[in-house]
Amino acid sequence: MSYLDNIRTFVRVYELGSMSAAGRDLRISPAVTSARISQLEEYLGVRLFQRTTRNLTATEQGRAFYSGAVEVLEAVDAAEAQVMNLTDTPRGSLFVAAPLGIGRRLVAPEIPRFLEQYPEISLRLRLTDRSVDLTTEGLDLAFFLGQPEDSTLKMRKISDCQRVLVASPDYVTRRGMPRSGEELVRDGHECLNLRFPGASEFQWQLQTSEGIKRFAVSGRCECDDGDVLTDWALAGQGIALKPLFEVAAHLETGRLVPVAQSTPPVPVQLACLYAHRRHQDPKTRLFMDFLTERMAGTVRNEETRAGRSRP
Repeated sequence: MSYLDNIRTFVRVYELGSMSAAGRDLRISPAVTSARISQLEEYLGVRLFQRTTRNLTATEQGRAFYSGAVEVLEAVDAAEAQVMNLTDTPRGSLFVAAPLGIGRRLVAPEIPRFLEQYPEISLRLRLTDRSVDLTTEGLDLAFFLGQPEDSTLKMRKISDCQRVLVASPDYVTRRGMPRSGEELVRDGHECLNLRFPGASEFQWQLQTSEGIKRFAVSGRCECDDGDVLTDWALAGQGIALKPLFEVAAHLETGRLVPVAQSTPPVPVQLACLYAHRRHQDPKTRLFMDFLTERMAGTVRNEETRAGRSRP
């Protein structure tokens, strides 16, 4: 397996452009990463990377070897998947990503049950509200809210999620109850915004009597962690746009109240993305089958819970 390990290491170094980043991704030391690349270069008799103290650049030979190496790994993964399909005990590791709110509330609570059912599978979960790249980050699948940016990936829809604009009773007492998106903008309400890389302005899509409209909102607070926005809303700092399932408990207790209810936010799609070849892997398919049904059920239950508490 050492030659195959060397090829896998080469592919990750090539995709990430860094020995140290590839080592972290593969959970091996920088010394092992470098040794594997050196062994591969010695075996092939060519230099795969040009190395300087600051940069790592693939050579012409390295670029040519990469495409063939990816095909080899895909063929090996497909062969292993076929073998695993014939066994009763799927095994191996899964690398999964999810936004913070989804990961904490919908994914992480189900993982112990999944691992108990499939004891030969190990799982690595990355929680982040930033966009992820399945290929460069070596992910098997990623959960997300919204529309996928990469059309080359496969998608499984889980549920349409209701969203709601929320604020604390204290904020409403101080600043008044906005009835619509127009009042949010006109009265200069403090809107708590989720900061995405490259975002220059914030626009909330709300449903009006004239159809869906975009409202350019502003506020003094923004963050790249959706749970922080919820905490700020609870602290009376402004209005947050949240998936209903994430704030159902706070609506039920009255710590948050819905605002601008005449122009509710457009629902958002909850789904997972995976590369086509990954879906051949039975453990990836098992994980999606196991999680998606339970996640959809949790979303429905939380939305029902919130609906009972809303005026």
